[in-house]
Amino acid sequence: MTPTIDDGATASIEASLHSLAATSPRTLVLDTLIAVGLADGYASIATPIGSMWVAWNGLGVSLISGGMDAAAFEAEFIEAFHRPLTRVDELPDRLARVIERRLAGDRRARVPVDLRGRTSFERAVLDKTVQIPRGEVRPYGWIAAEIGHPAAVRAVGTALAKNPIPLVIPCHRVVRTDGHIGRYSLGGPENKRALLTWEGADPDGLEELASGGIRYVGSDTTRIVCHLTCRHARRITARHRVPFRSLGDAATRGYRPCRDCRPVRVA
Repeated sequence: MTPTIDDGATASIEASLHSLAATSPRTLVLDTLIAVGLADGYASIATPIGSMWVAWNGLGVSLISGGMDAAAFEAEFIEAFHRPLTRVDELPDRLARVIERRLAGDRRARVPVDLRGRTSFERAVLDKTVQIPRGEVRPYGWIAAEIGHPAAVRAVGTALAKNPIPLVIPCHRVVRTDGHIGRYSLGGPENKRALLTWEGADPDGLEELASGGIRYVGSDTTRIVCHLTCRHARRITARHRVPFRSLGDAATRGYRPCRDCRPVRVA
């Protein structure tokens, strides 16, 4: 026999269920869109070169830019990505902390990034740029050789010029093939020099060496040749430093390339 529920019991159940109802948060739809990458939030952060706007979604940081007001940043974002963008008071705590660690030089800090729309070549360039240690620089040709396209030096420069996430992807650590500091999309070469100085590099010294044609430095004790800013090169004392204009010159004199900074012969 099938049990029945009288009208009074039914009404009691309905009342209990109704009491469980809750009003959804006002931002539920927007938060959901951001979480799945169909919209972005943005806020400002402090950096060594001033306040910067950071946009992000559930996939990661999508855009970093500065030197403009909020309206201009929103216009730049919409033109680039064609997604809704909403300003919030601050970045999520976890994201803010990991960005802070990355800027401080912690290479273990993994900042999630949203690189949708980038080609496989552009992604390879940006991924390799992240591997350049804080306070060190590499020429465009180094990146080209490292990603297996040694002749694509100009294409590397173009990809870095379109880097949507400077600072997190440290394109300020990439210099011209002739050793000079070069341009920078996030506020120009002065910001690039300021970032390198903050990280412990010496852009003025690098420019001076570049003007003299010096591209590499070796140690006459280890017989190893490095990029000028390699951490191993920095430990070479003045009496044992040997400057080189080319790797060919170094090889002729019996020096082998550093296995860490991996200098390459750049045309």
